[in-house]
Amino acid sequence: METGAVLTLVSLVFTVVVGLYFWNLLRQQHGSRAAVEKESRRELERLRRLRATRLTEPLAERVRPTSFAEIVGQEDGIRALRAALCGPNPQHVIIYGPPGVGKTVAARLVLEEAKRSPQSPFSAGAPFVEIDAATARFDERGIADPLIGSVHDPIYQGAGAMGIAGIPQPKPGAVTRAHGGVLFLDEIGELPPVQLNKLLKVLEDRKVLLESAYYSPDDPNIPAHIRDIFENGLPADFRLVGATTRQPQELPAALRSRCMEVFFRPLYPGEVGQIARRAAAKLGLSLEPGCVEAVERHATSGREAVNIVQMAAGLAQGEGRPAITRSDVEWVINTCQYPPRTDRRVPETPQVGVACGLAVTGPGVGALLELEAAAAPAAARGAGQVVVTGIVDEEELGGAGRVVRRKSMARAAAESGITALRQVLPVDPRDYDLHLNFPGGVPVDGPSAGLTMAVAIASALLGRPVDNRTAMTGEVSVRGEVRPVGGVPAKLEAARQAGARRVLIPRGNWQESFRRLEGLEVVPVERLEEALALALQPPAGRPEAARREAAVAPLPRQGAAPASASPAAAPWPGQPSQGNRGGRGSLISTDLG
Repeated sequence: METGAVLTLVSLVFTVVVGLYFWNLLRQQHGSRAAVEKESRRELERLRRLRATRLTEPLAERVRPTSFAEIVGQEDGIRALRAALCGPNPQHVIIYGPPGVGKTVAARLVLEEAKRSPQSPFSAGAPFVEIDAATARFDERGIADPLIGSVHDPIYQGAGAMGIAGIPQPKPGAVTRAHGGVLFLDEIGELPPVQLNKLLKVLEDRKVLLESAYYSPDDPNIPAHIRDIFENGLPADFRLVGATTRQPQELPAALRSRCMEVFFRPLYPGEVGQIARRAAAKLGLSLEPGCVEAVERHATSGREAVNIVQMAAGLAQGEGRPAITRSDVEWVINTCQYPPRTDRRVPETPQVGVACGLAVTGPGVGALLELEAAAAPAAARGAGQVVVTGIVDEEELGGAGRVVRRKSMARAAAESGITALRQVLPVDPRDYDLHLNFPGGVPVDGPSAGLTMAVAIASALLGRPVDNRTAMTGEVSVRGEVRPVGGVPAKLEAARQAGARRVLIPRGNWQESFRRLEGLEVVPVERLEEALALALQPPAGRPEAARREAAVAPLPRQGAAPASASPAAAPWPGQPSQGNRGGRGSLISTDLG
């Protein structure tokens, strides 16, 4: 009887203790849940307040193009993008161009147009996945790669049903999210080499193959979808559109060989002014005279133009003025230290020894190249010297893990031009000290400036001014041939922007499309004599007809009386000298670096 009472008491005590234990656990669980719910409500309220606070839309977003018509100055680039992506067989594309000219917007708009095309393979829901290659970092252990994808192994992925079971979990990257659409890689030239090699493999296979030491095909615990991923890979059938501000030679050849290359050019001053006017209109402000001209002289891209207008608008709105004044724009330019553009214009008047050449400063980008020449009698006959200044005589080119150092060929091109001039001028250039100067200090890679050098030297020797509205490009051989060079379409556009009315190009570069260039006469020349006849004007006080009826007296030689040449002594124009025979040589098309 007593034993049973003791057992009953013990059981009662044990029951109470167990009950208190579980009751305490239940109370803690309810307390934790209440705390979590309270913290969640606090965070939700904070998020609600954050979402309720909104600033005005930045001007850069308000003026962002929403159609092809609003993308300024890139008609050729957009046409190339359409051809590459909107057809039945879209291609991978690399877009080259400076920042702020519309590369990203154009890629988005082209995809939207491709979706509407009945012959395009892009569906209506095709994704546009954008990623910045400069920040797309990856883990060398393979546990994190936002671009290609990775496998979260159990030792890293932590708790969870699959983690506890030791099952690896594949995580798709941007290439899989872009499946069936476009993967836009901004600044693709900054992509690390390891990721670039993986990307090239994905472009070939159109799928991502993942590996893991924790995966076993014989493990019955592996879910069917993970087994399928490891055996068949993640789909990654997309079209790559990469954008970069680098030069083509700085990108790996393996990537370039798989992509179509499209070039977006820098904006001209008038196009920058157009963007500035649109930005001011979006703000509801007017621009007083002189504002647009000031922006055009300093802004080189659409973003810079918008930034200048936005800050100037802040000054006007802060003072309650309905218009932006020129002083507002100039204050912004000086305060933010915008340097003036380096765009050159043709000279206002013809000058002796001053010729306008053309050069290429980047992919599809041309520039006017001014050249000055001066001649003075040498100390002795045949003892003249040639000095070339204003050029970057040596430069280093880095890329693909190597550095190349090259010297300018400008002096060699000048020597070739002098040799050719000896055969067509009534004066020997070797009897004079010649000084050639390129104002501004540019990396001239001589051959394409050869024709400009020869014309400037002839002008200085003969005292005949060069037509200020005529620009030229071409290599001159020692026999007086004008040989083809590269980048002629870009040079022609640069000549038109600089105010030239006529451009002399090698006959080997002639294209029928050059006939349709508005406001520009393109003249193909085959011989140096032709270029001299077209570029040099008659001396002051002589009629135009005298160009072919009388020779021009050369500069006097040291210790000799001024020479007087007869028409027969002048072998140009229209009469090549003896020994000046035609011929063929190597084609060199290097230009301004």
